[in-house]
Amino acid sequence: MKRISAVACLALSACVTPQPTEVPQRRAIAAQVTPNMNAISTFAPQAVARVSRSNTSVAADFLDLSFRMESGRTIPVLSRFETPIRVALTGNVPATAARDASALLGRLRAEAGLDIALAQGDQANIVVQFLPRATMQAAVPNAACFVVPRVTSWDEFRAARGTSRIDWTTLTVRDRAAIFIPSDVAPQEARDCLHEELAQALGPLNDMYHLSDSVFNDDNFNAVLTGFDMLVLRTTYARELRSGMTRAEVAARLPSILPRLNPAGGGVSAGAGVQTPRDWISAVETALAPRSSDSARRAGAQRALAMAQAQGWTDNRRAFAHFLMGRLSMGSQIEQAVIHFAEAARFYAALPGGALHQAHVDMQMAAFALSSGQYDEVLRLTQRATPVVTREQNAAVLATLQMLRAEALSATGRGAEAQAARLDSLGWARYGFGSEAQVKARLSEVSALAARRTASR
Repeated sequence: MKRISAVACLALSACVTPQPTEVPQRRAIAAQVTPNMNAISTFAPQAVARVSRSNTSVAADFLDLSFRMESGRTIPVLSRFETPIRVALTGNVPATAARDASALLGRLRAEAGLDIALAQGDQANIVVQFLPRATMQAAVPNAACFVVPRVTSWDEFRAARGTSRIDWTTLTVRDRAAIFIPSDVAPQEARDCLHEELAQALGPLNDMYHLSDSVFNDDNFNAVLTGFDMLVLRTTYARELRSGMTRAEVAARLPSILPRLNPAGGGVSAGAGVQTPRDWISAVETALAPRSSDSARRAGAQRALAMAQAQGWTDNRRAFAHFLMGRLSMGSQIEQAVIHFAEAARFYAALPGGALHQAHVDMQMAAFALSSGQYDEVLRLTQRATPVVTREQNAAVLATLQMLRAEALSATGRGAEAQAARLDSLGWARYGFGSEAQVKARLSEVSALAARRTASR
C-alpha cells in the first residue's frame, strides 16, 4: 500500500521510502530484524476517535477511494465480499501476529459491522501469508507488504503475475484474496501491514494524500485503522449497496446510507472529491525516493510545497509538504527545518485527526530541543505527544518519546524518573523496532543528541 518512515524518524537523521507499485501495498521502510519477545509491551484496546467531518465530505472521499486505483486508473464497479469473511494466517507467523489479528478482527466486527473471523486455511477466503522479506522483494521490490485478488497463496500469485487474473479493476465481486507480509520485521510493522492490507482486501484500493484521518494515505502517519476507515468499510458493506454497482448508482444511495451510519455528519449534498494533481504526487515521490540524491529529494519537496502554496491548499497536502521540507533540511539547514516543522504543525492543528501528526512533529522538535539543551521544552513536548501516540498505538514513536524524555530528566538531575522512562521505552521499542540491535541503535541515537549539547559546553 505505502509508507514513509514518519513513525520512526528522528531529528538530524533523515528516513526515506521507495515509490509505490500498482498493487495495493505498504512500502518498504525497515531493515530485516528478528524480534526479541522479552519484556515486549503491547497496547490495551483504545477508544477510537469519532469521525469529525461532514457526510458530504465523507461521501466524496468514499467515491474516490472506491472507484479509483492509486495510480489513477478507474475502477468501473463496486466490489466487495458478499459472503461471511474468514481470514487465515499461514506461513512463518510471528508470535505477535495472531494476537494483533484477533484484535483487528474484533474491531472490524464491532466498528464496521462485518461478519469476519479467523479460520483454518481451507475455510478462509482471505489468506494472510507470512514469508521472508527477501522472498517478497525478489518479486515486488518496493513493497513491504501487499494484497492481490483471486489467489490465496504465494505460489498462486507467482503464477498469476502479469495477468488480468490479479487486476483489481476486473472484479465484479470479491471471493478470494491473499495478503503477503514479511515474517522478519518488527511486530509493529507486521501489525501495520495487517491493518492496511486487510482494509484494502475488504474495501477501498486507493490512497489519497489529502486525507489526514485515514490509513488510506501515502503520508503514513496513521498506523492502525481510524474511525473514518471503519466508517468507509461500514459504508462499503451497507445493506443498500451490492457488488457490481457503478459509481453513479453508489452515489445515489449515499444520501440515505451515511446519515444512518454517521448521524453526527448531517445529510449529504452534492460535492466533488478532492483531486491531487499527478505532478504533485510525482514531486512527493521524488522527495521520498531512497536512491535519489539529497539535492534531488529536496528539490522534489520544494516543488511539492510550491505547488501546494500556488493551489492555496491548507489541508494535509500543504502540511505534509512542510513536513517533508523539515525532514530534508535537518542535516544541513537546521533553522529552516524548525521553521518547516512549525508550519506543518500549524496546518495539522486544523485538520481532522491532526493531533497525531502534531505528535510526530513534537518528536522531531523535542529532538532539536534536546540537542540544544532546552530540557524543559523536551519534557513539555514529550508530555503532550505521549497520550496521542498511545491512543494511536504507535510504539516506535512512543518509545522514542520516552527515550528523549529520559535524557532530559537525566540532564536536570531527576535520575530516578529518567531510569523509569528509559525502562518504559524498552518494552515499546521491542514492539516498535523489533531487534535488540535496532533498540540499542535508537537509544544510542537519542543519547548522541544529548551528548552534542554536553560536548559543546
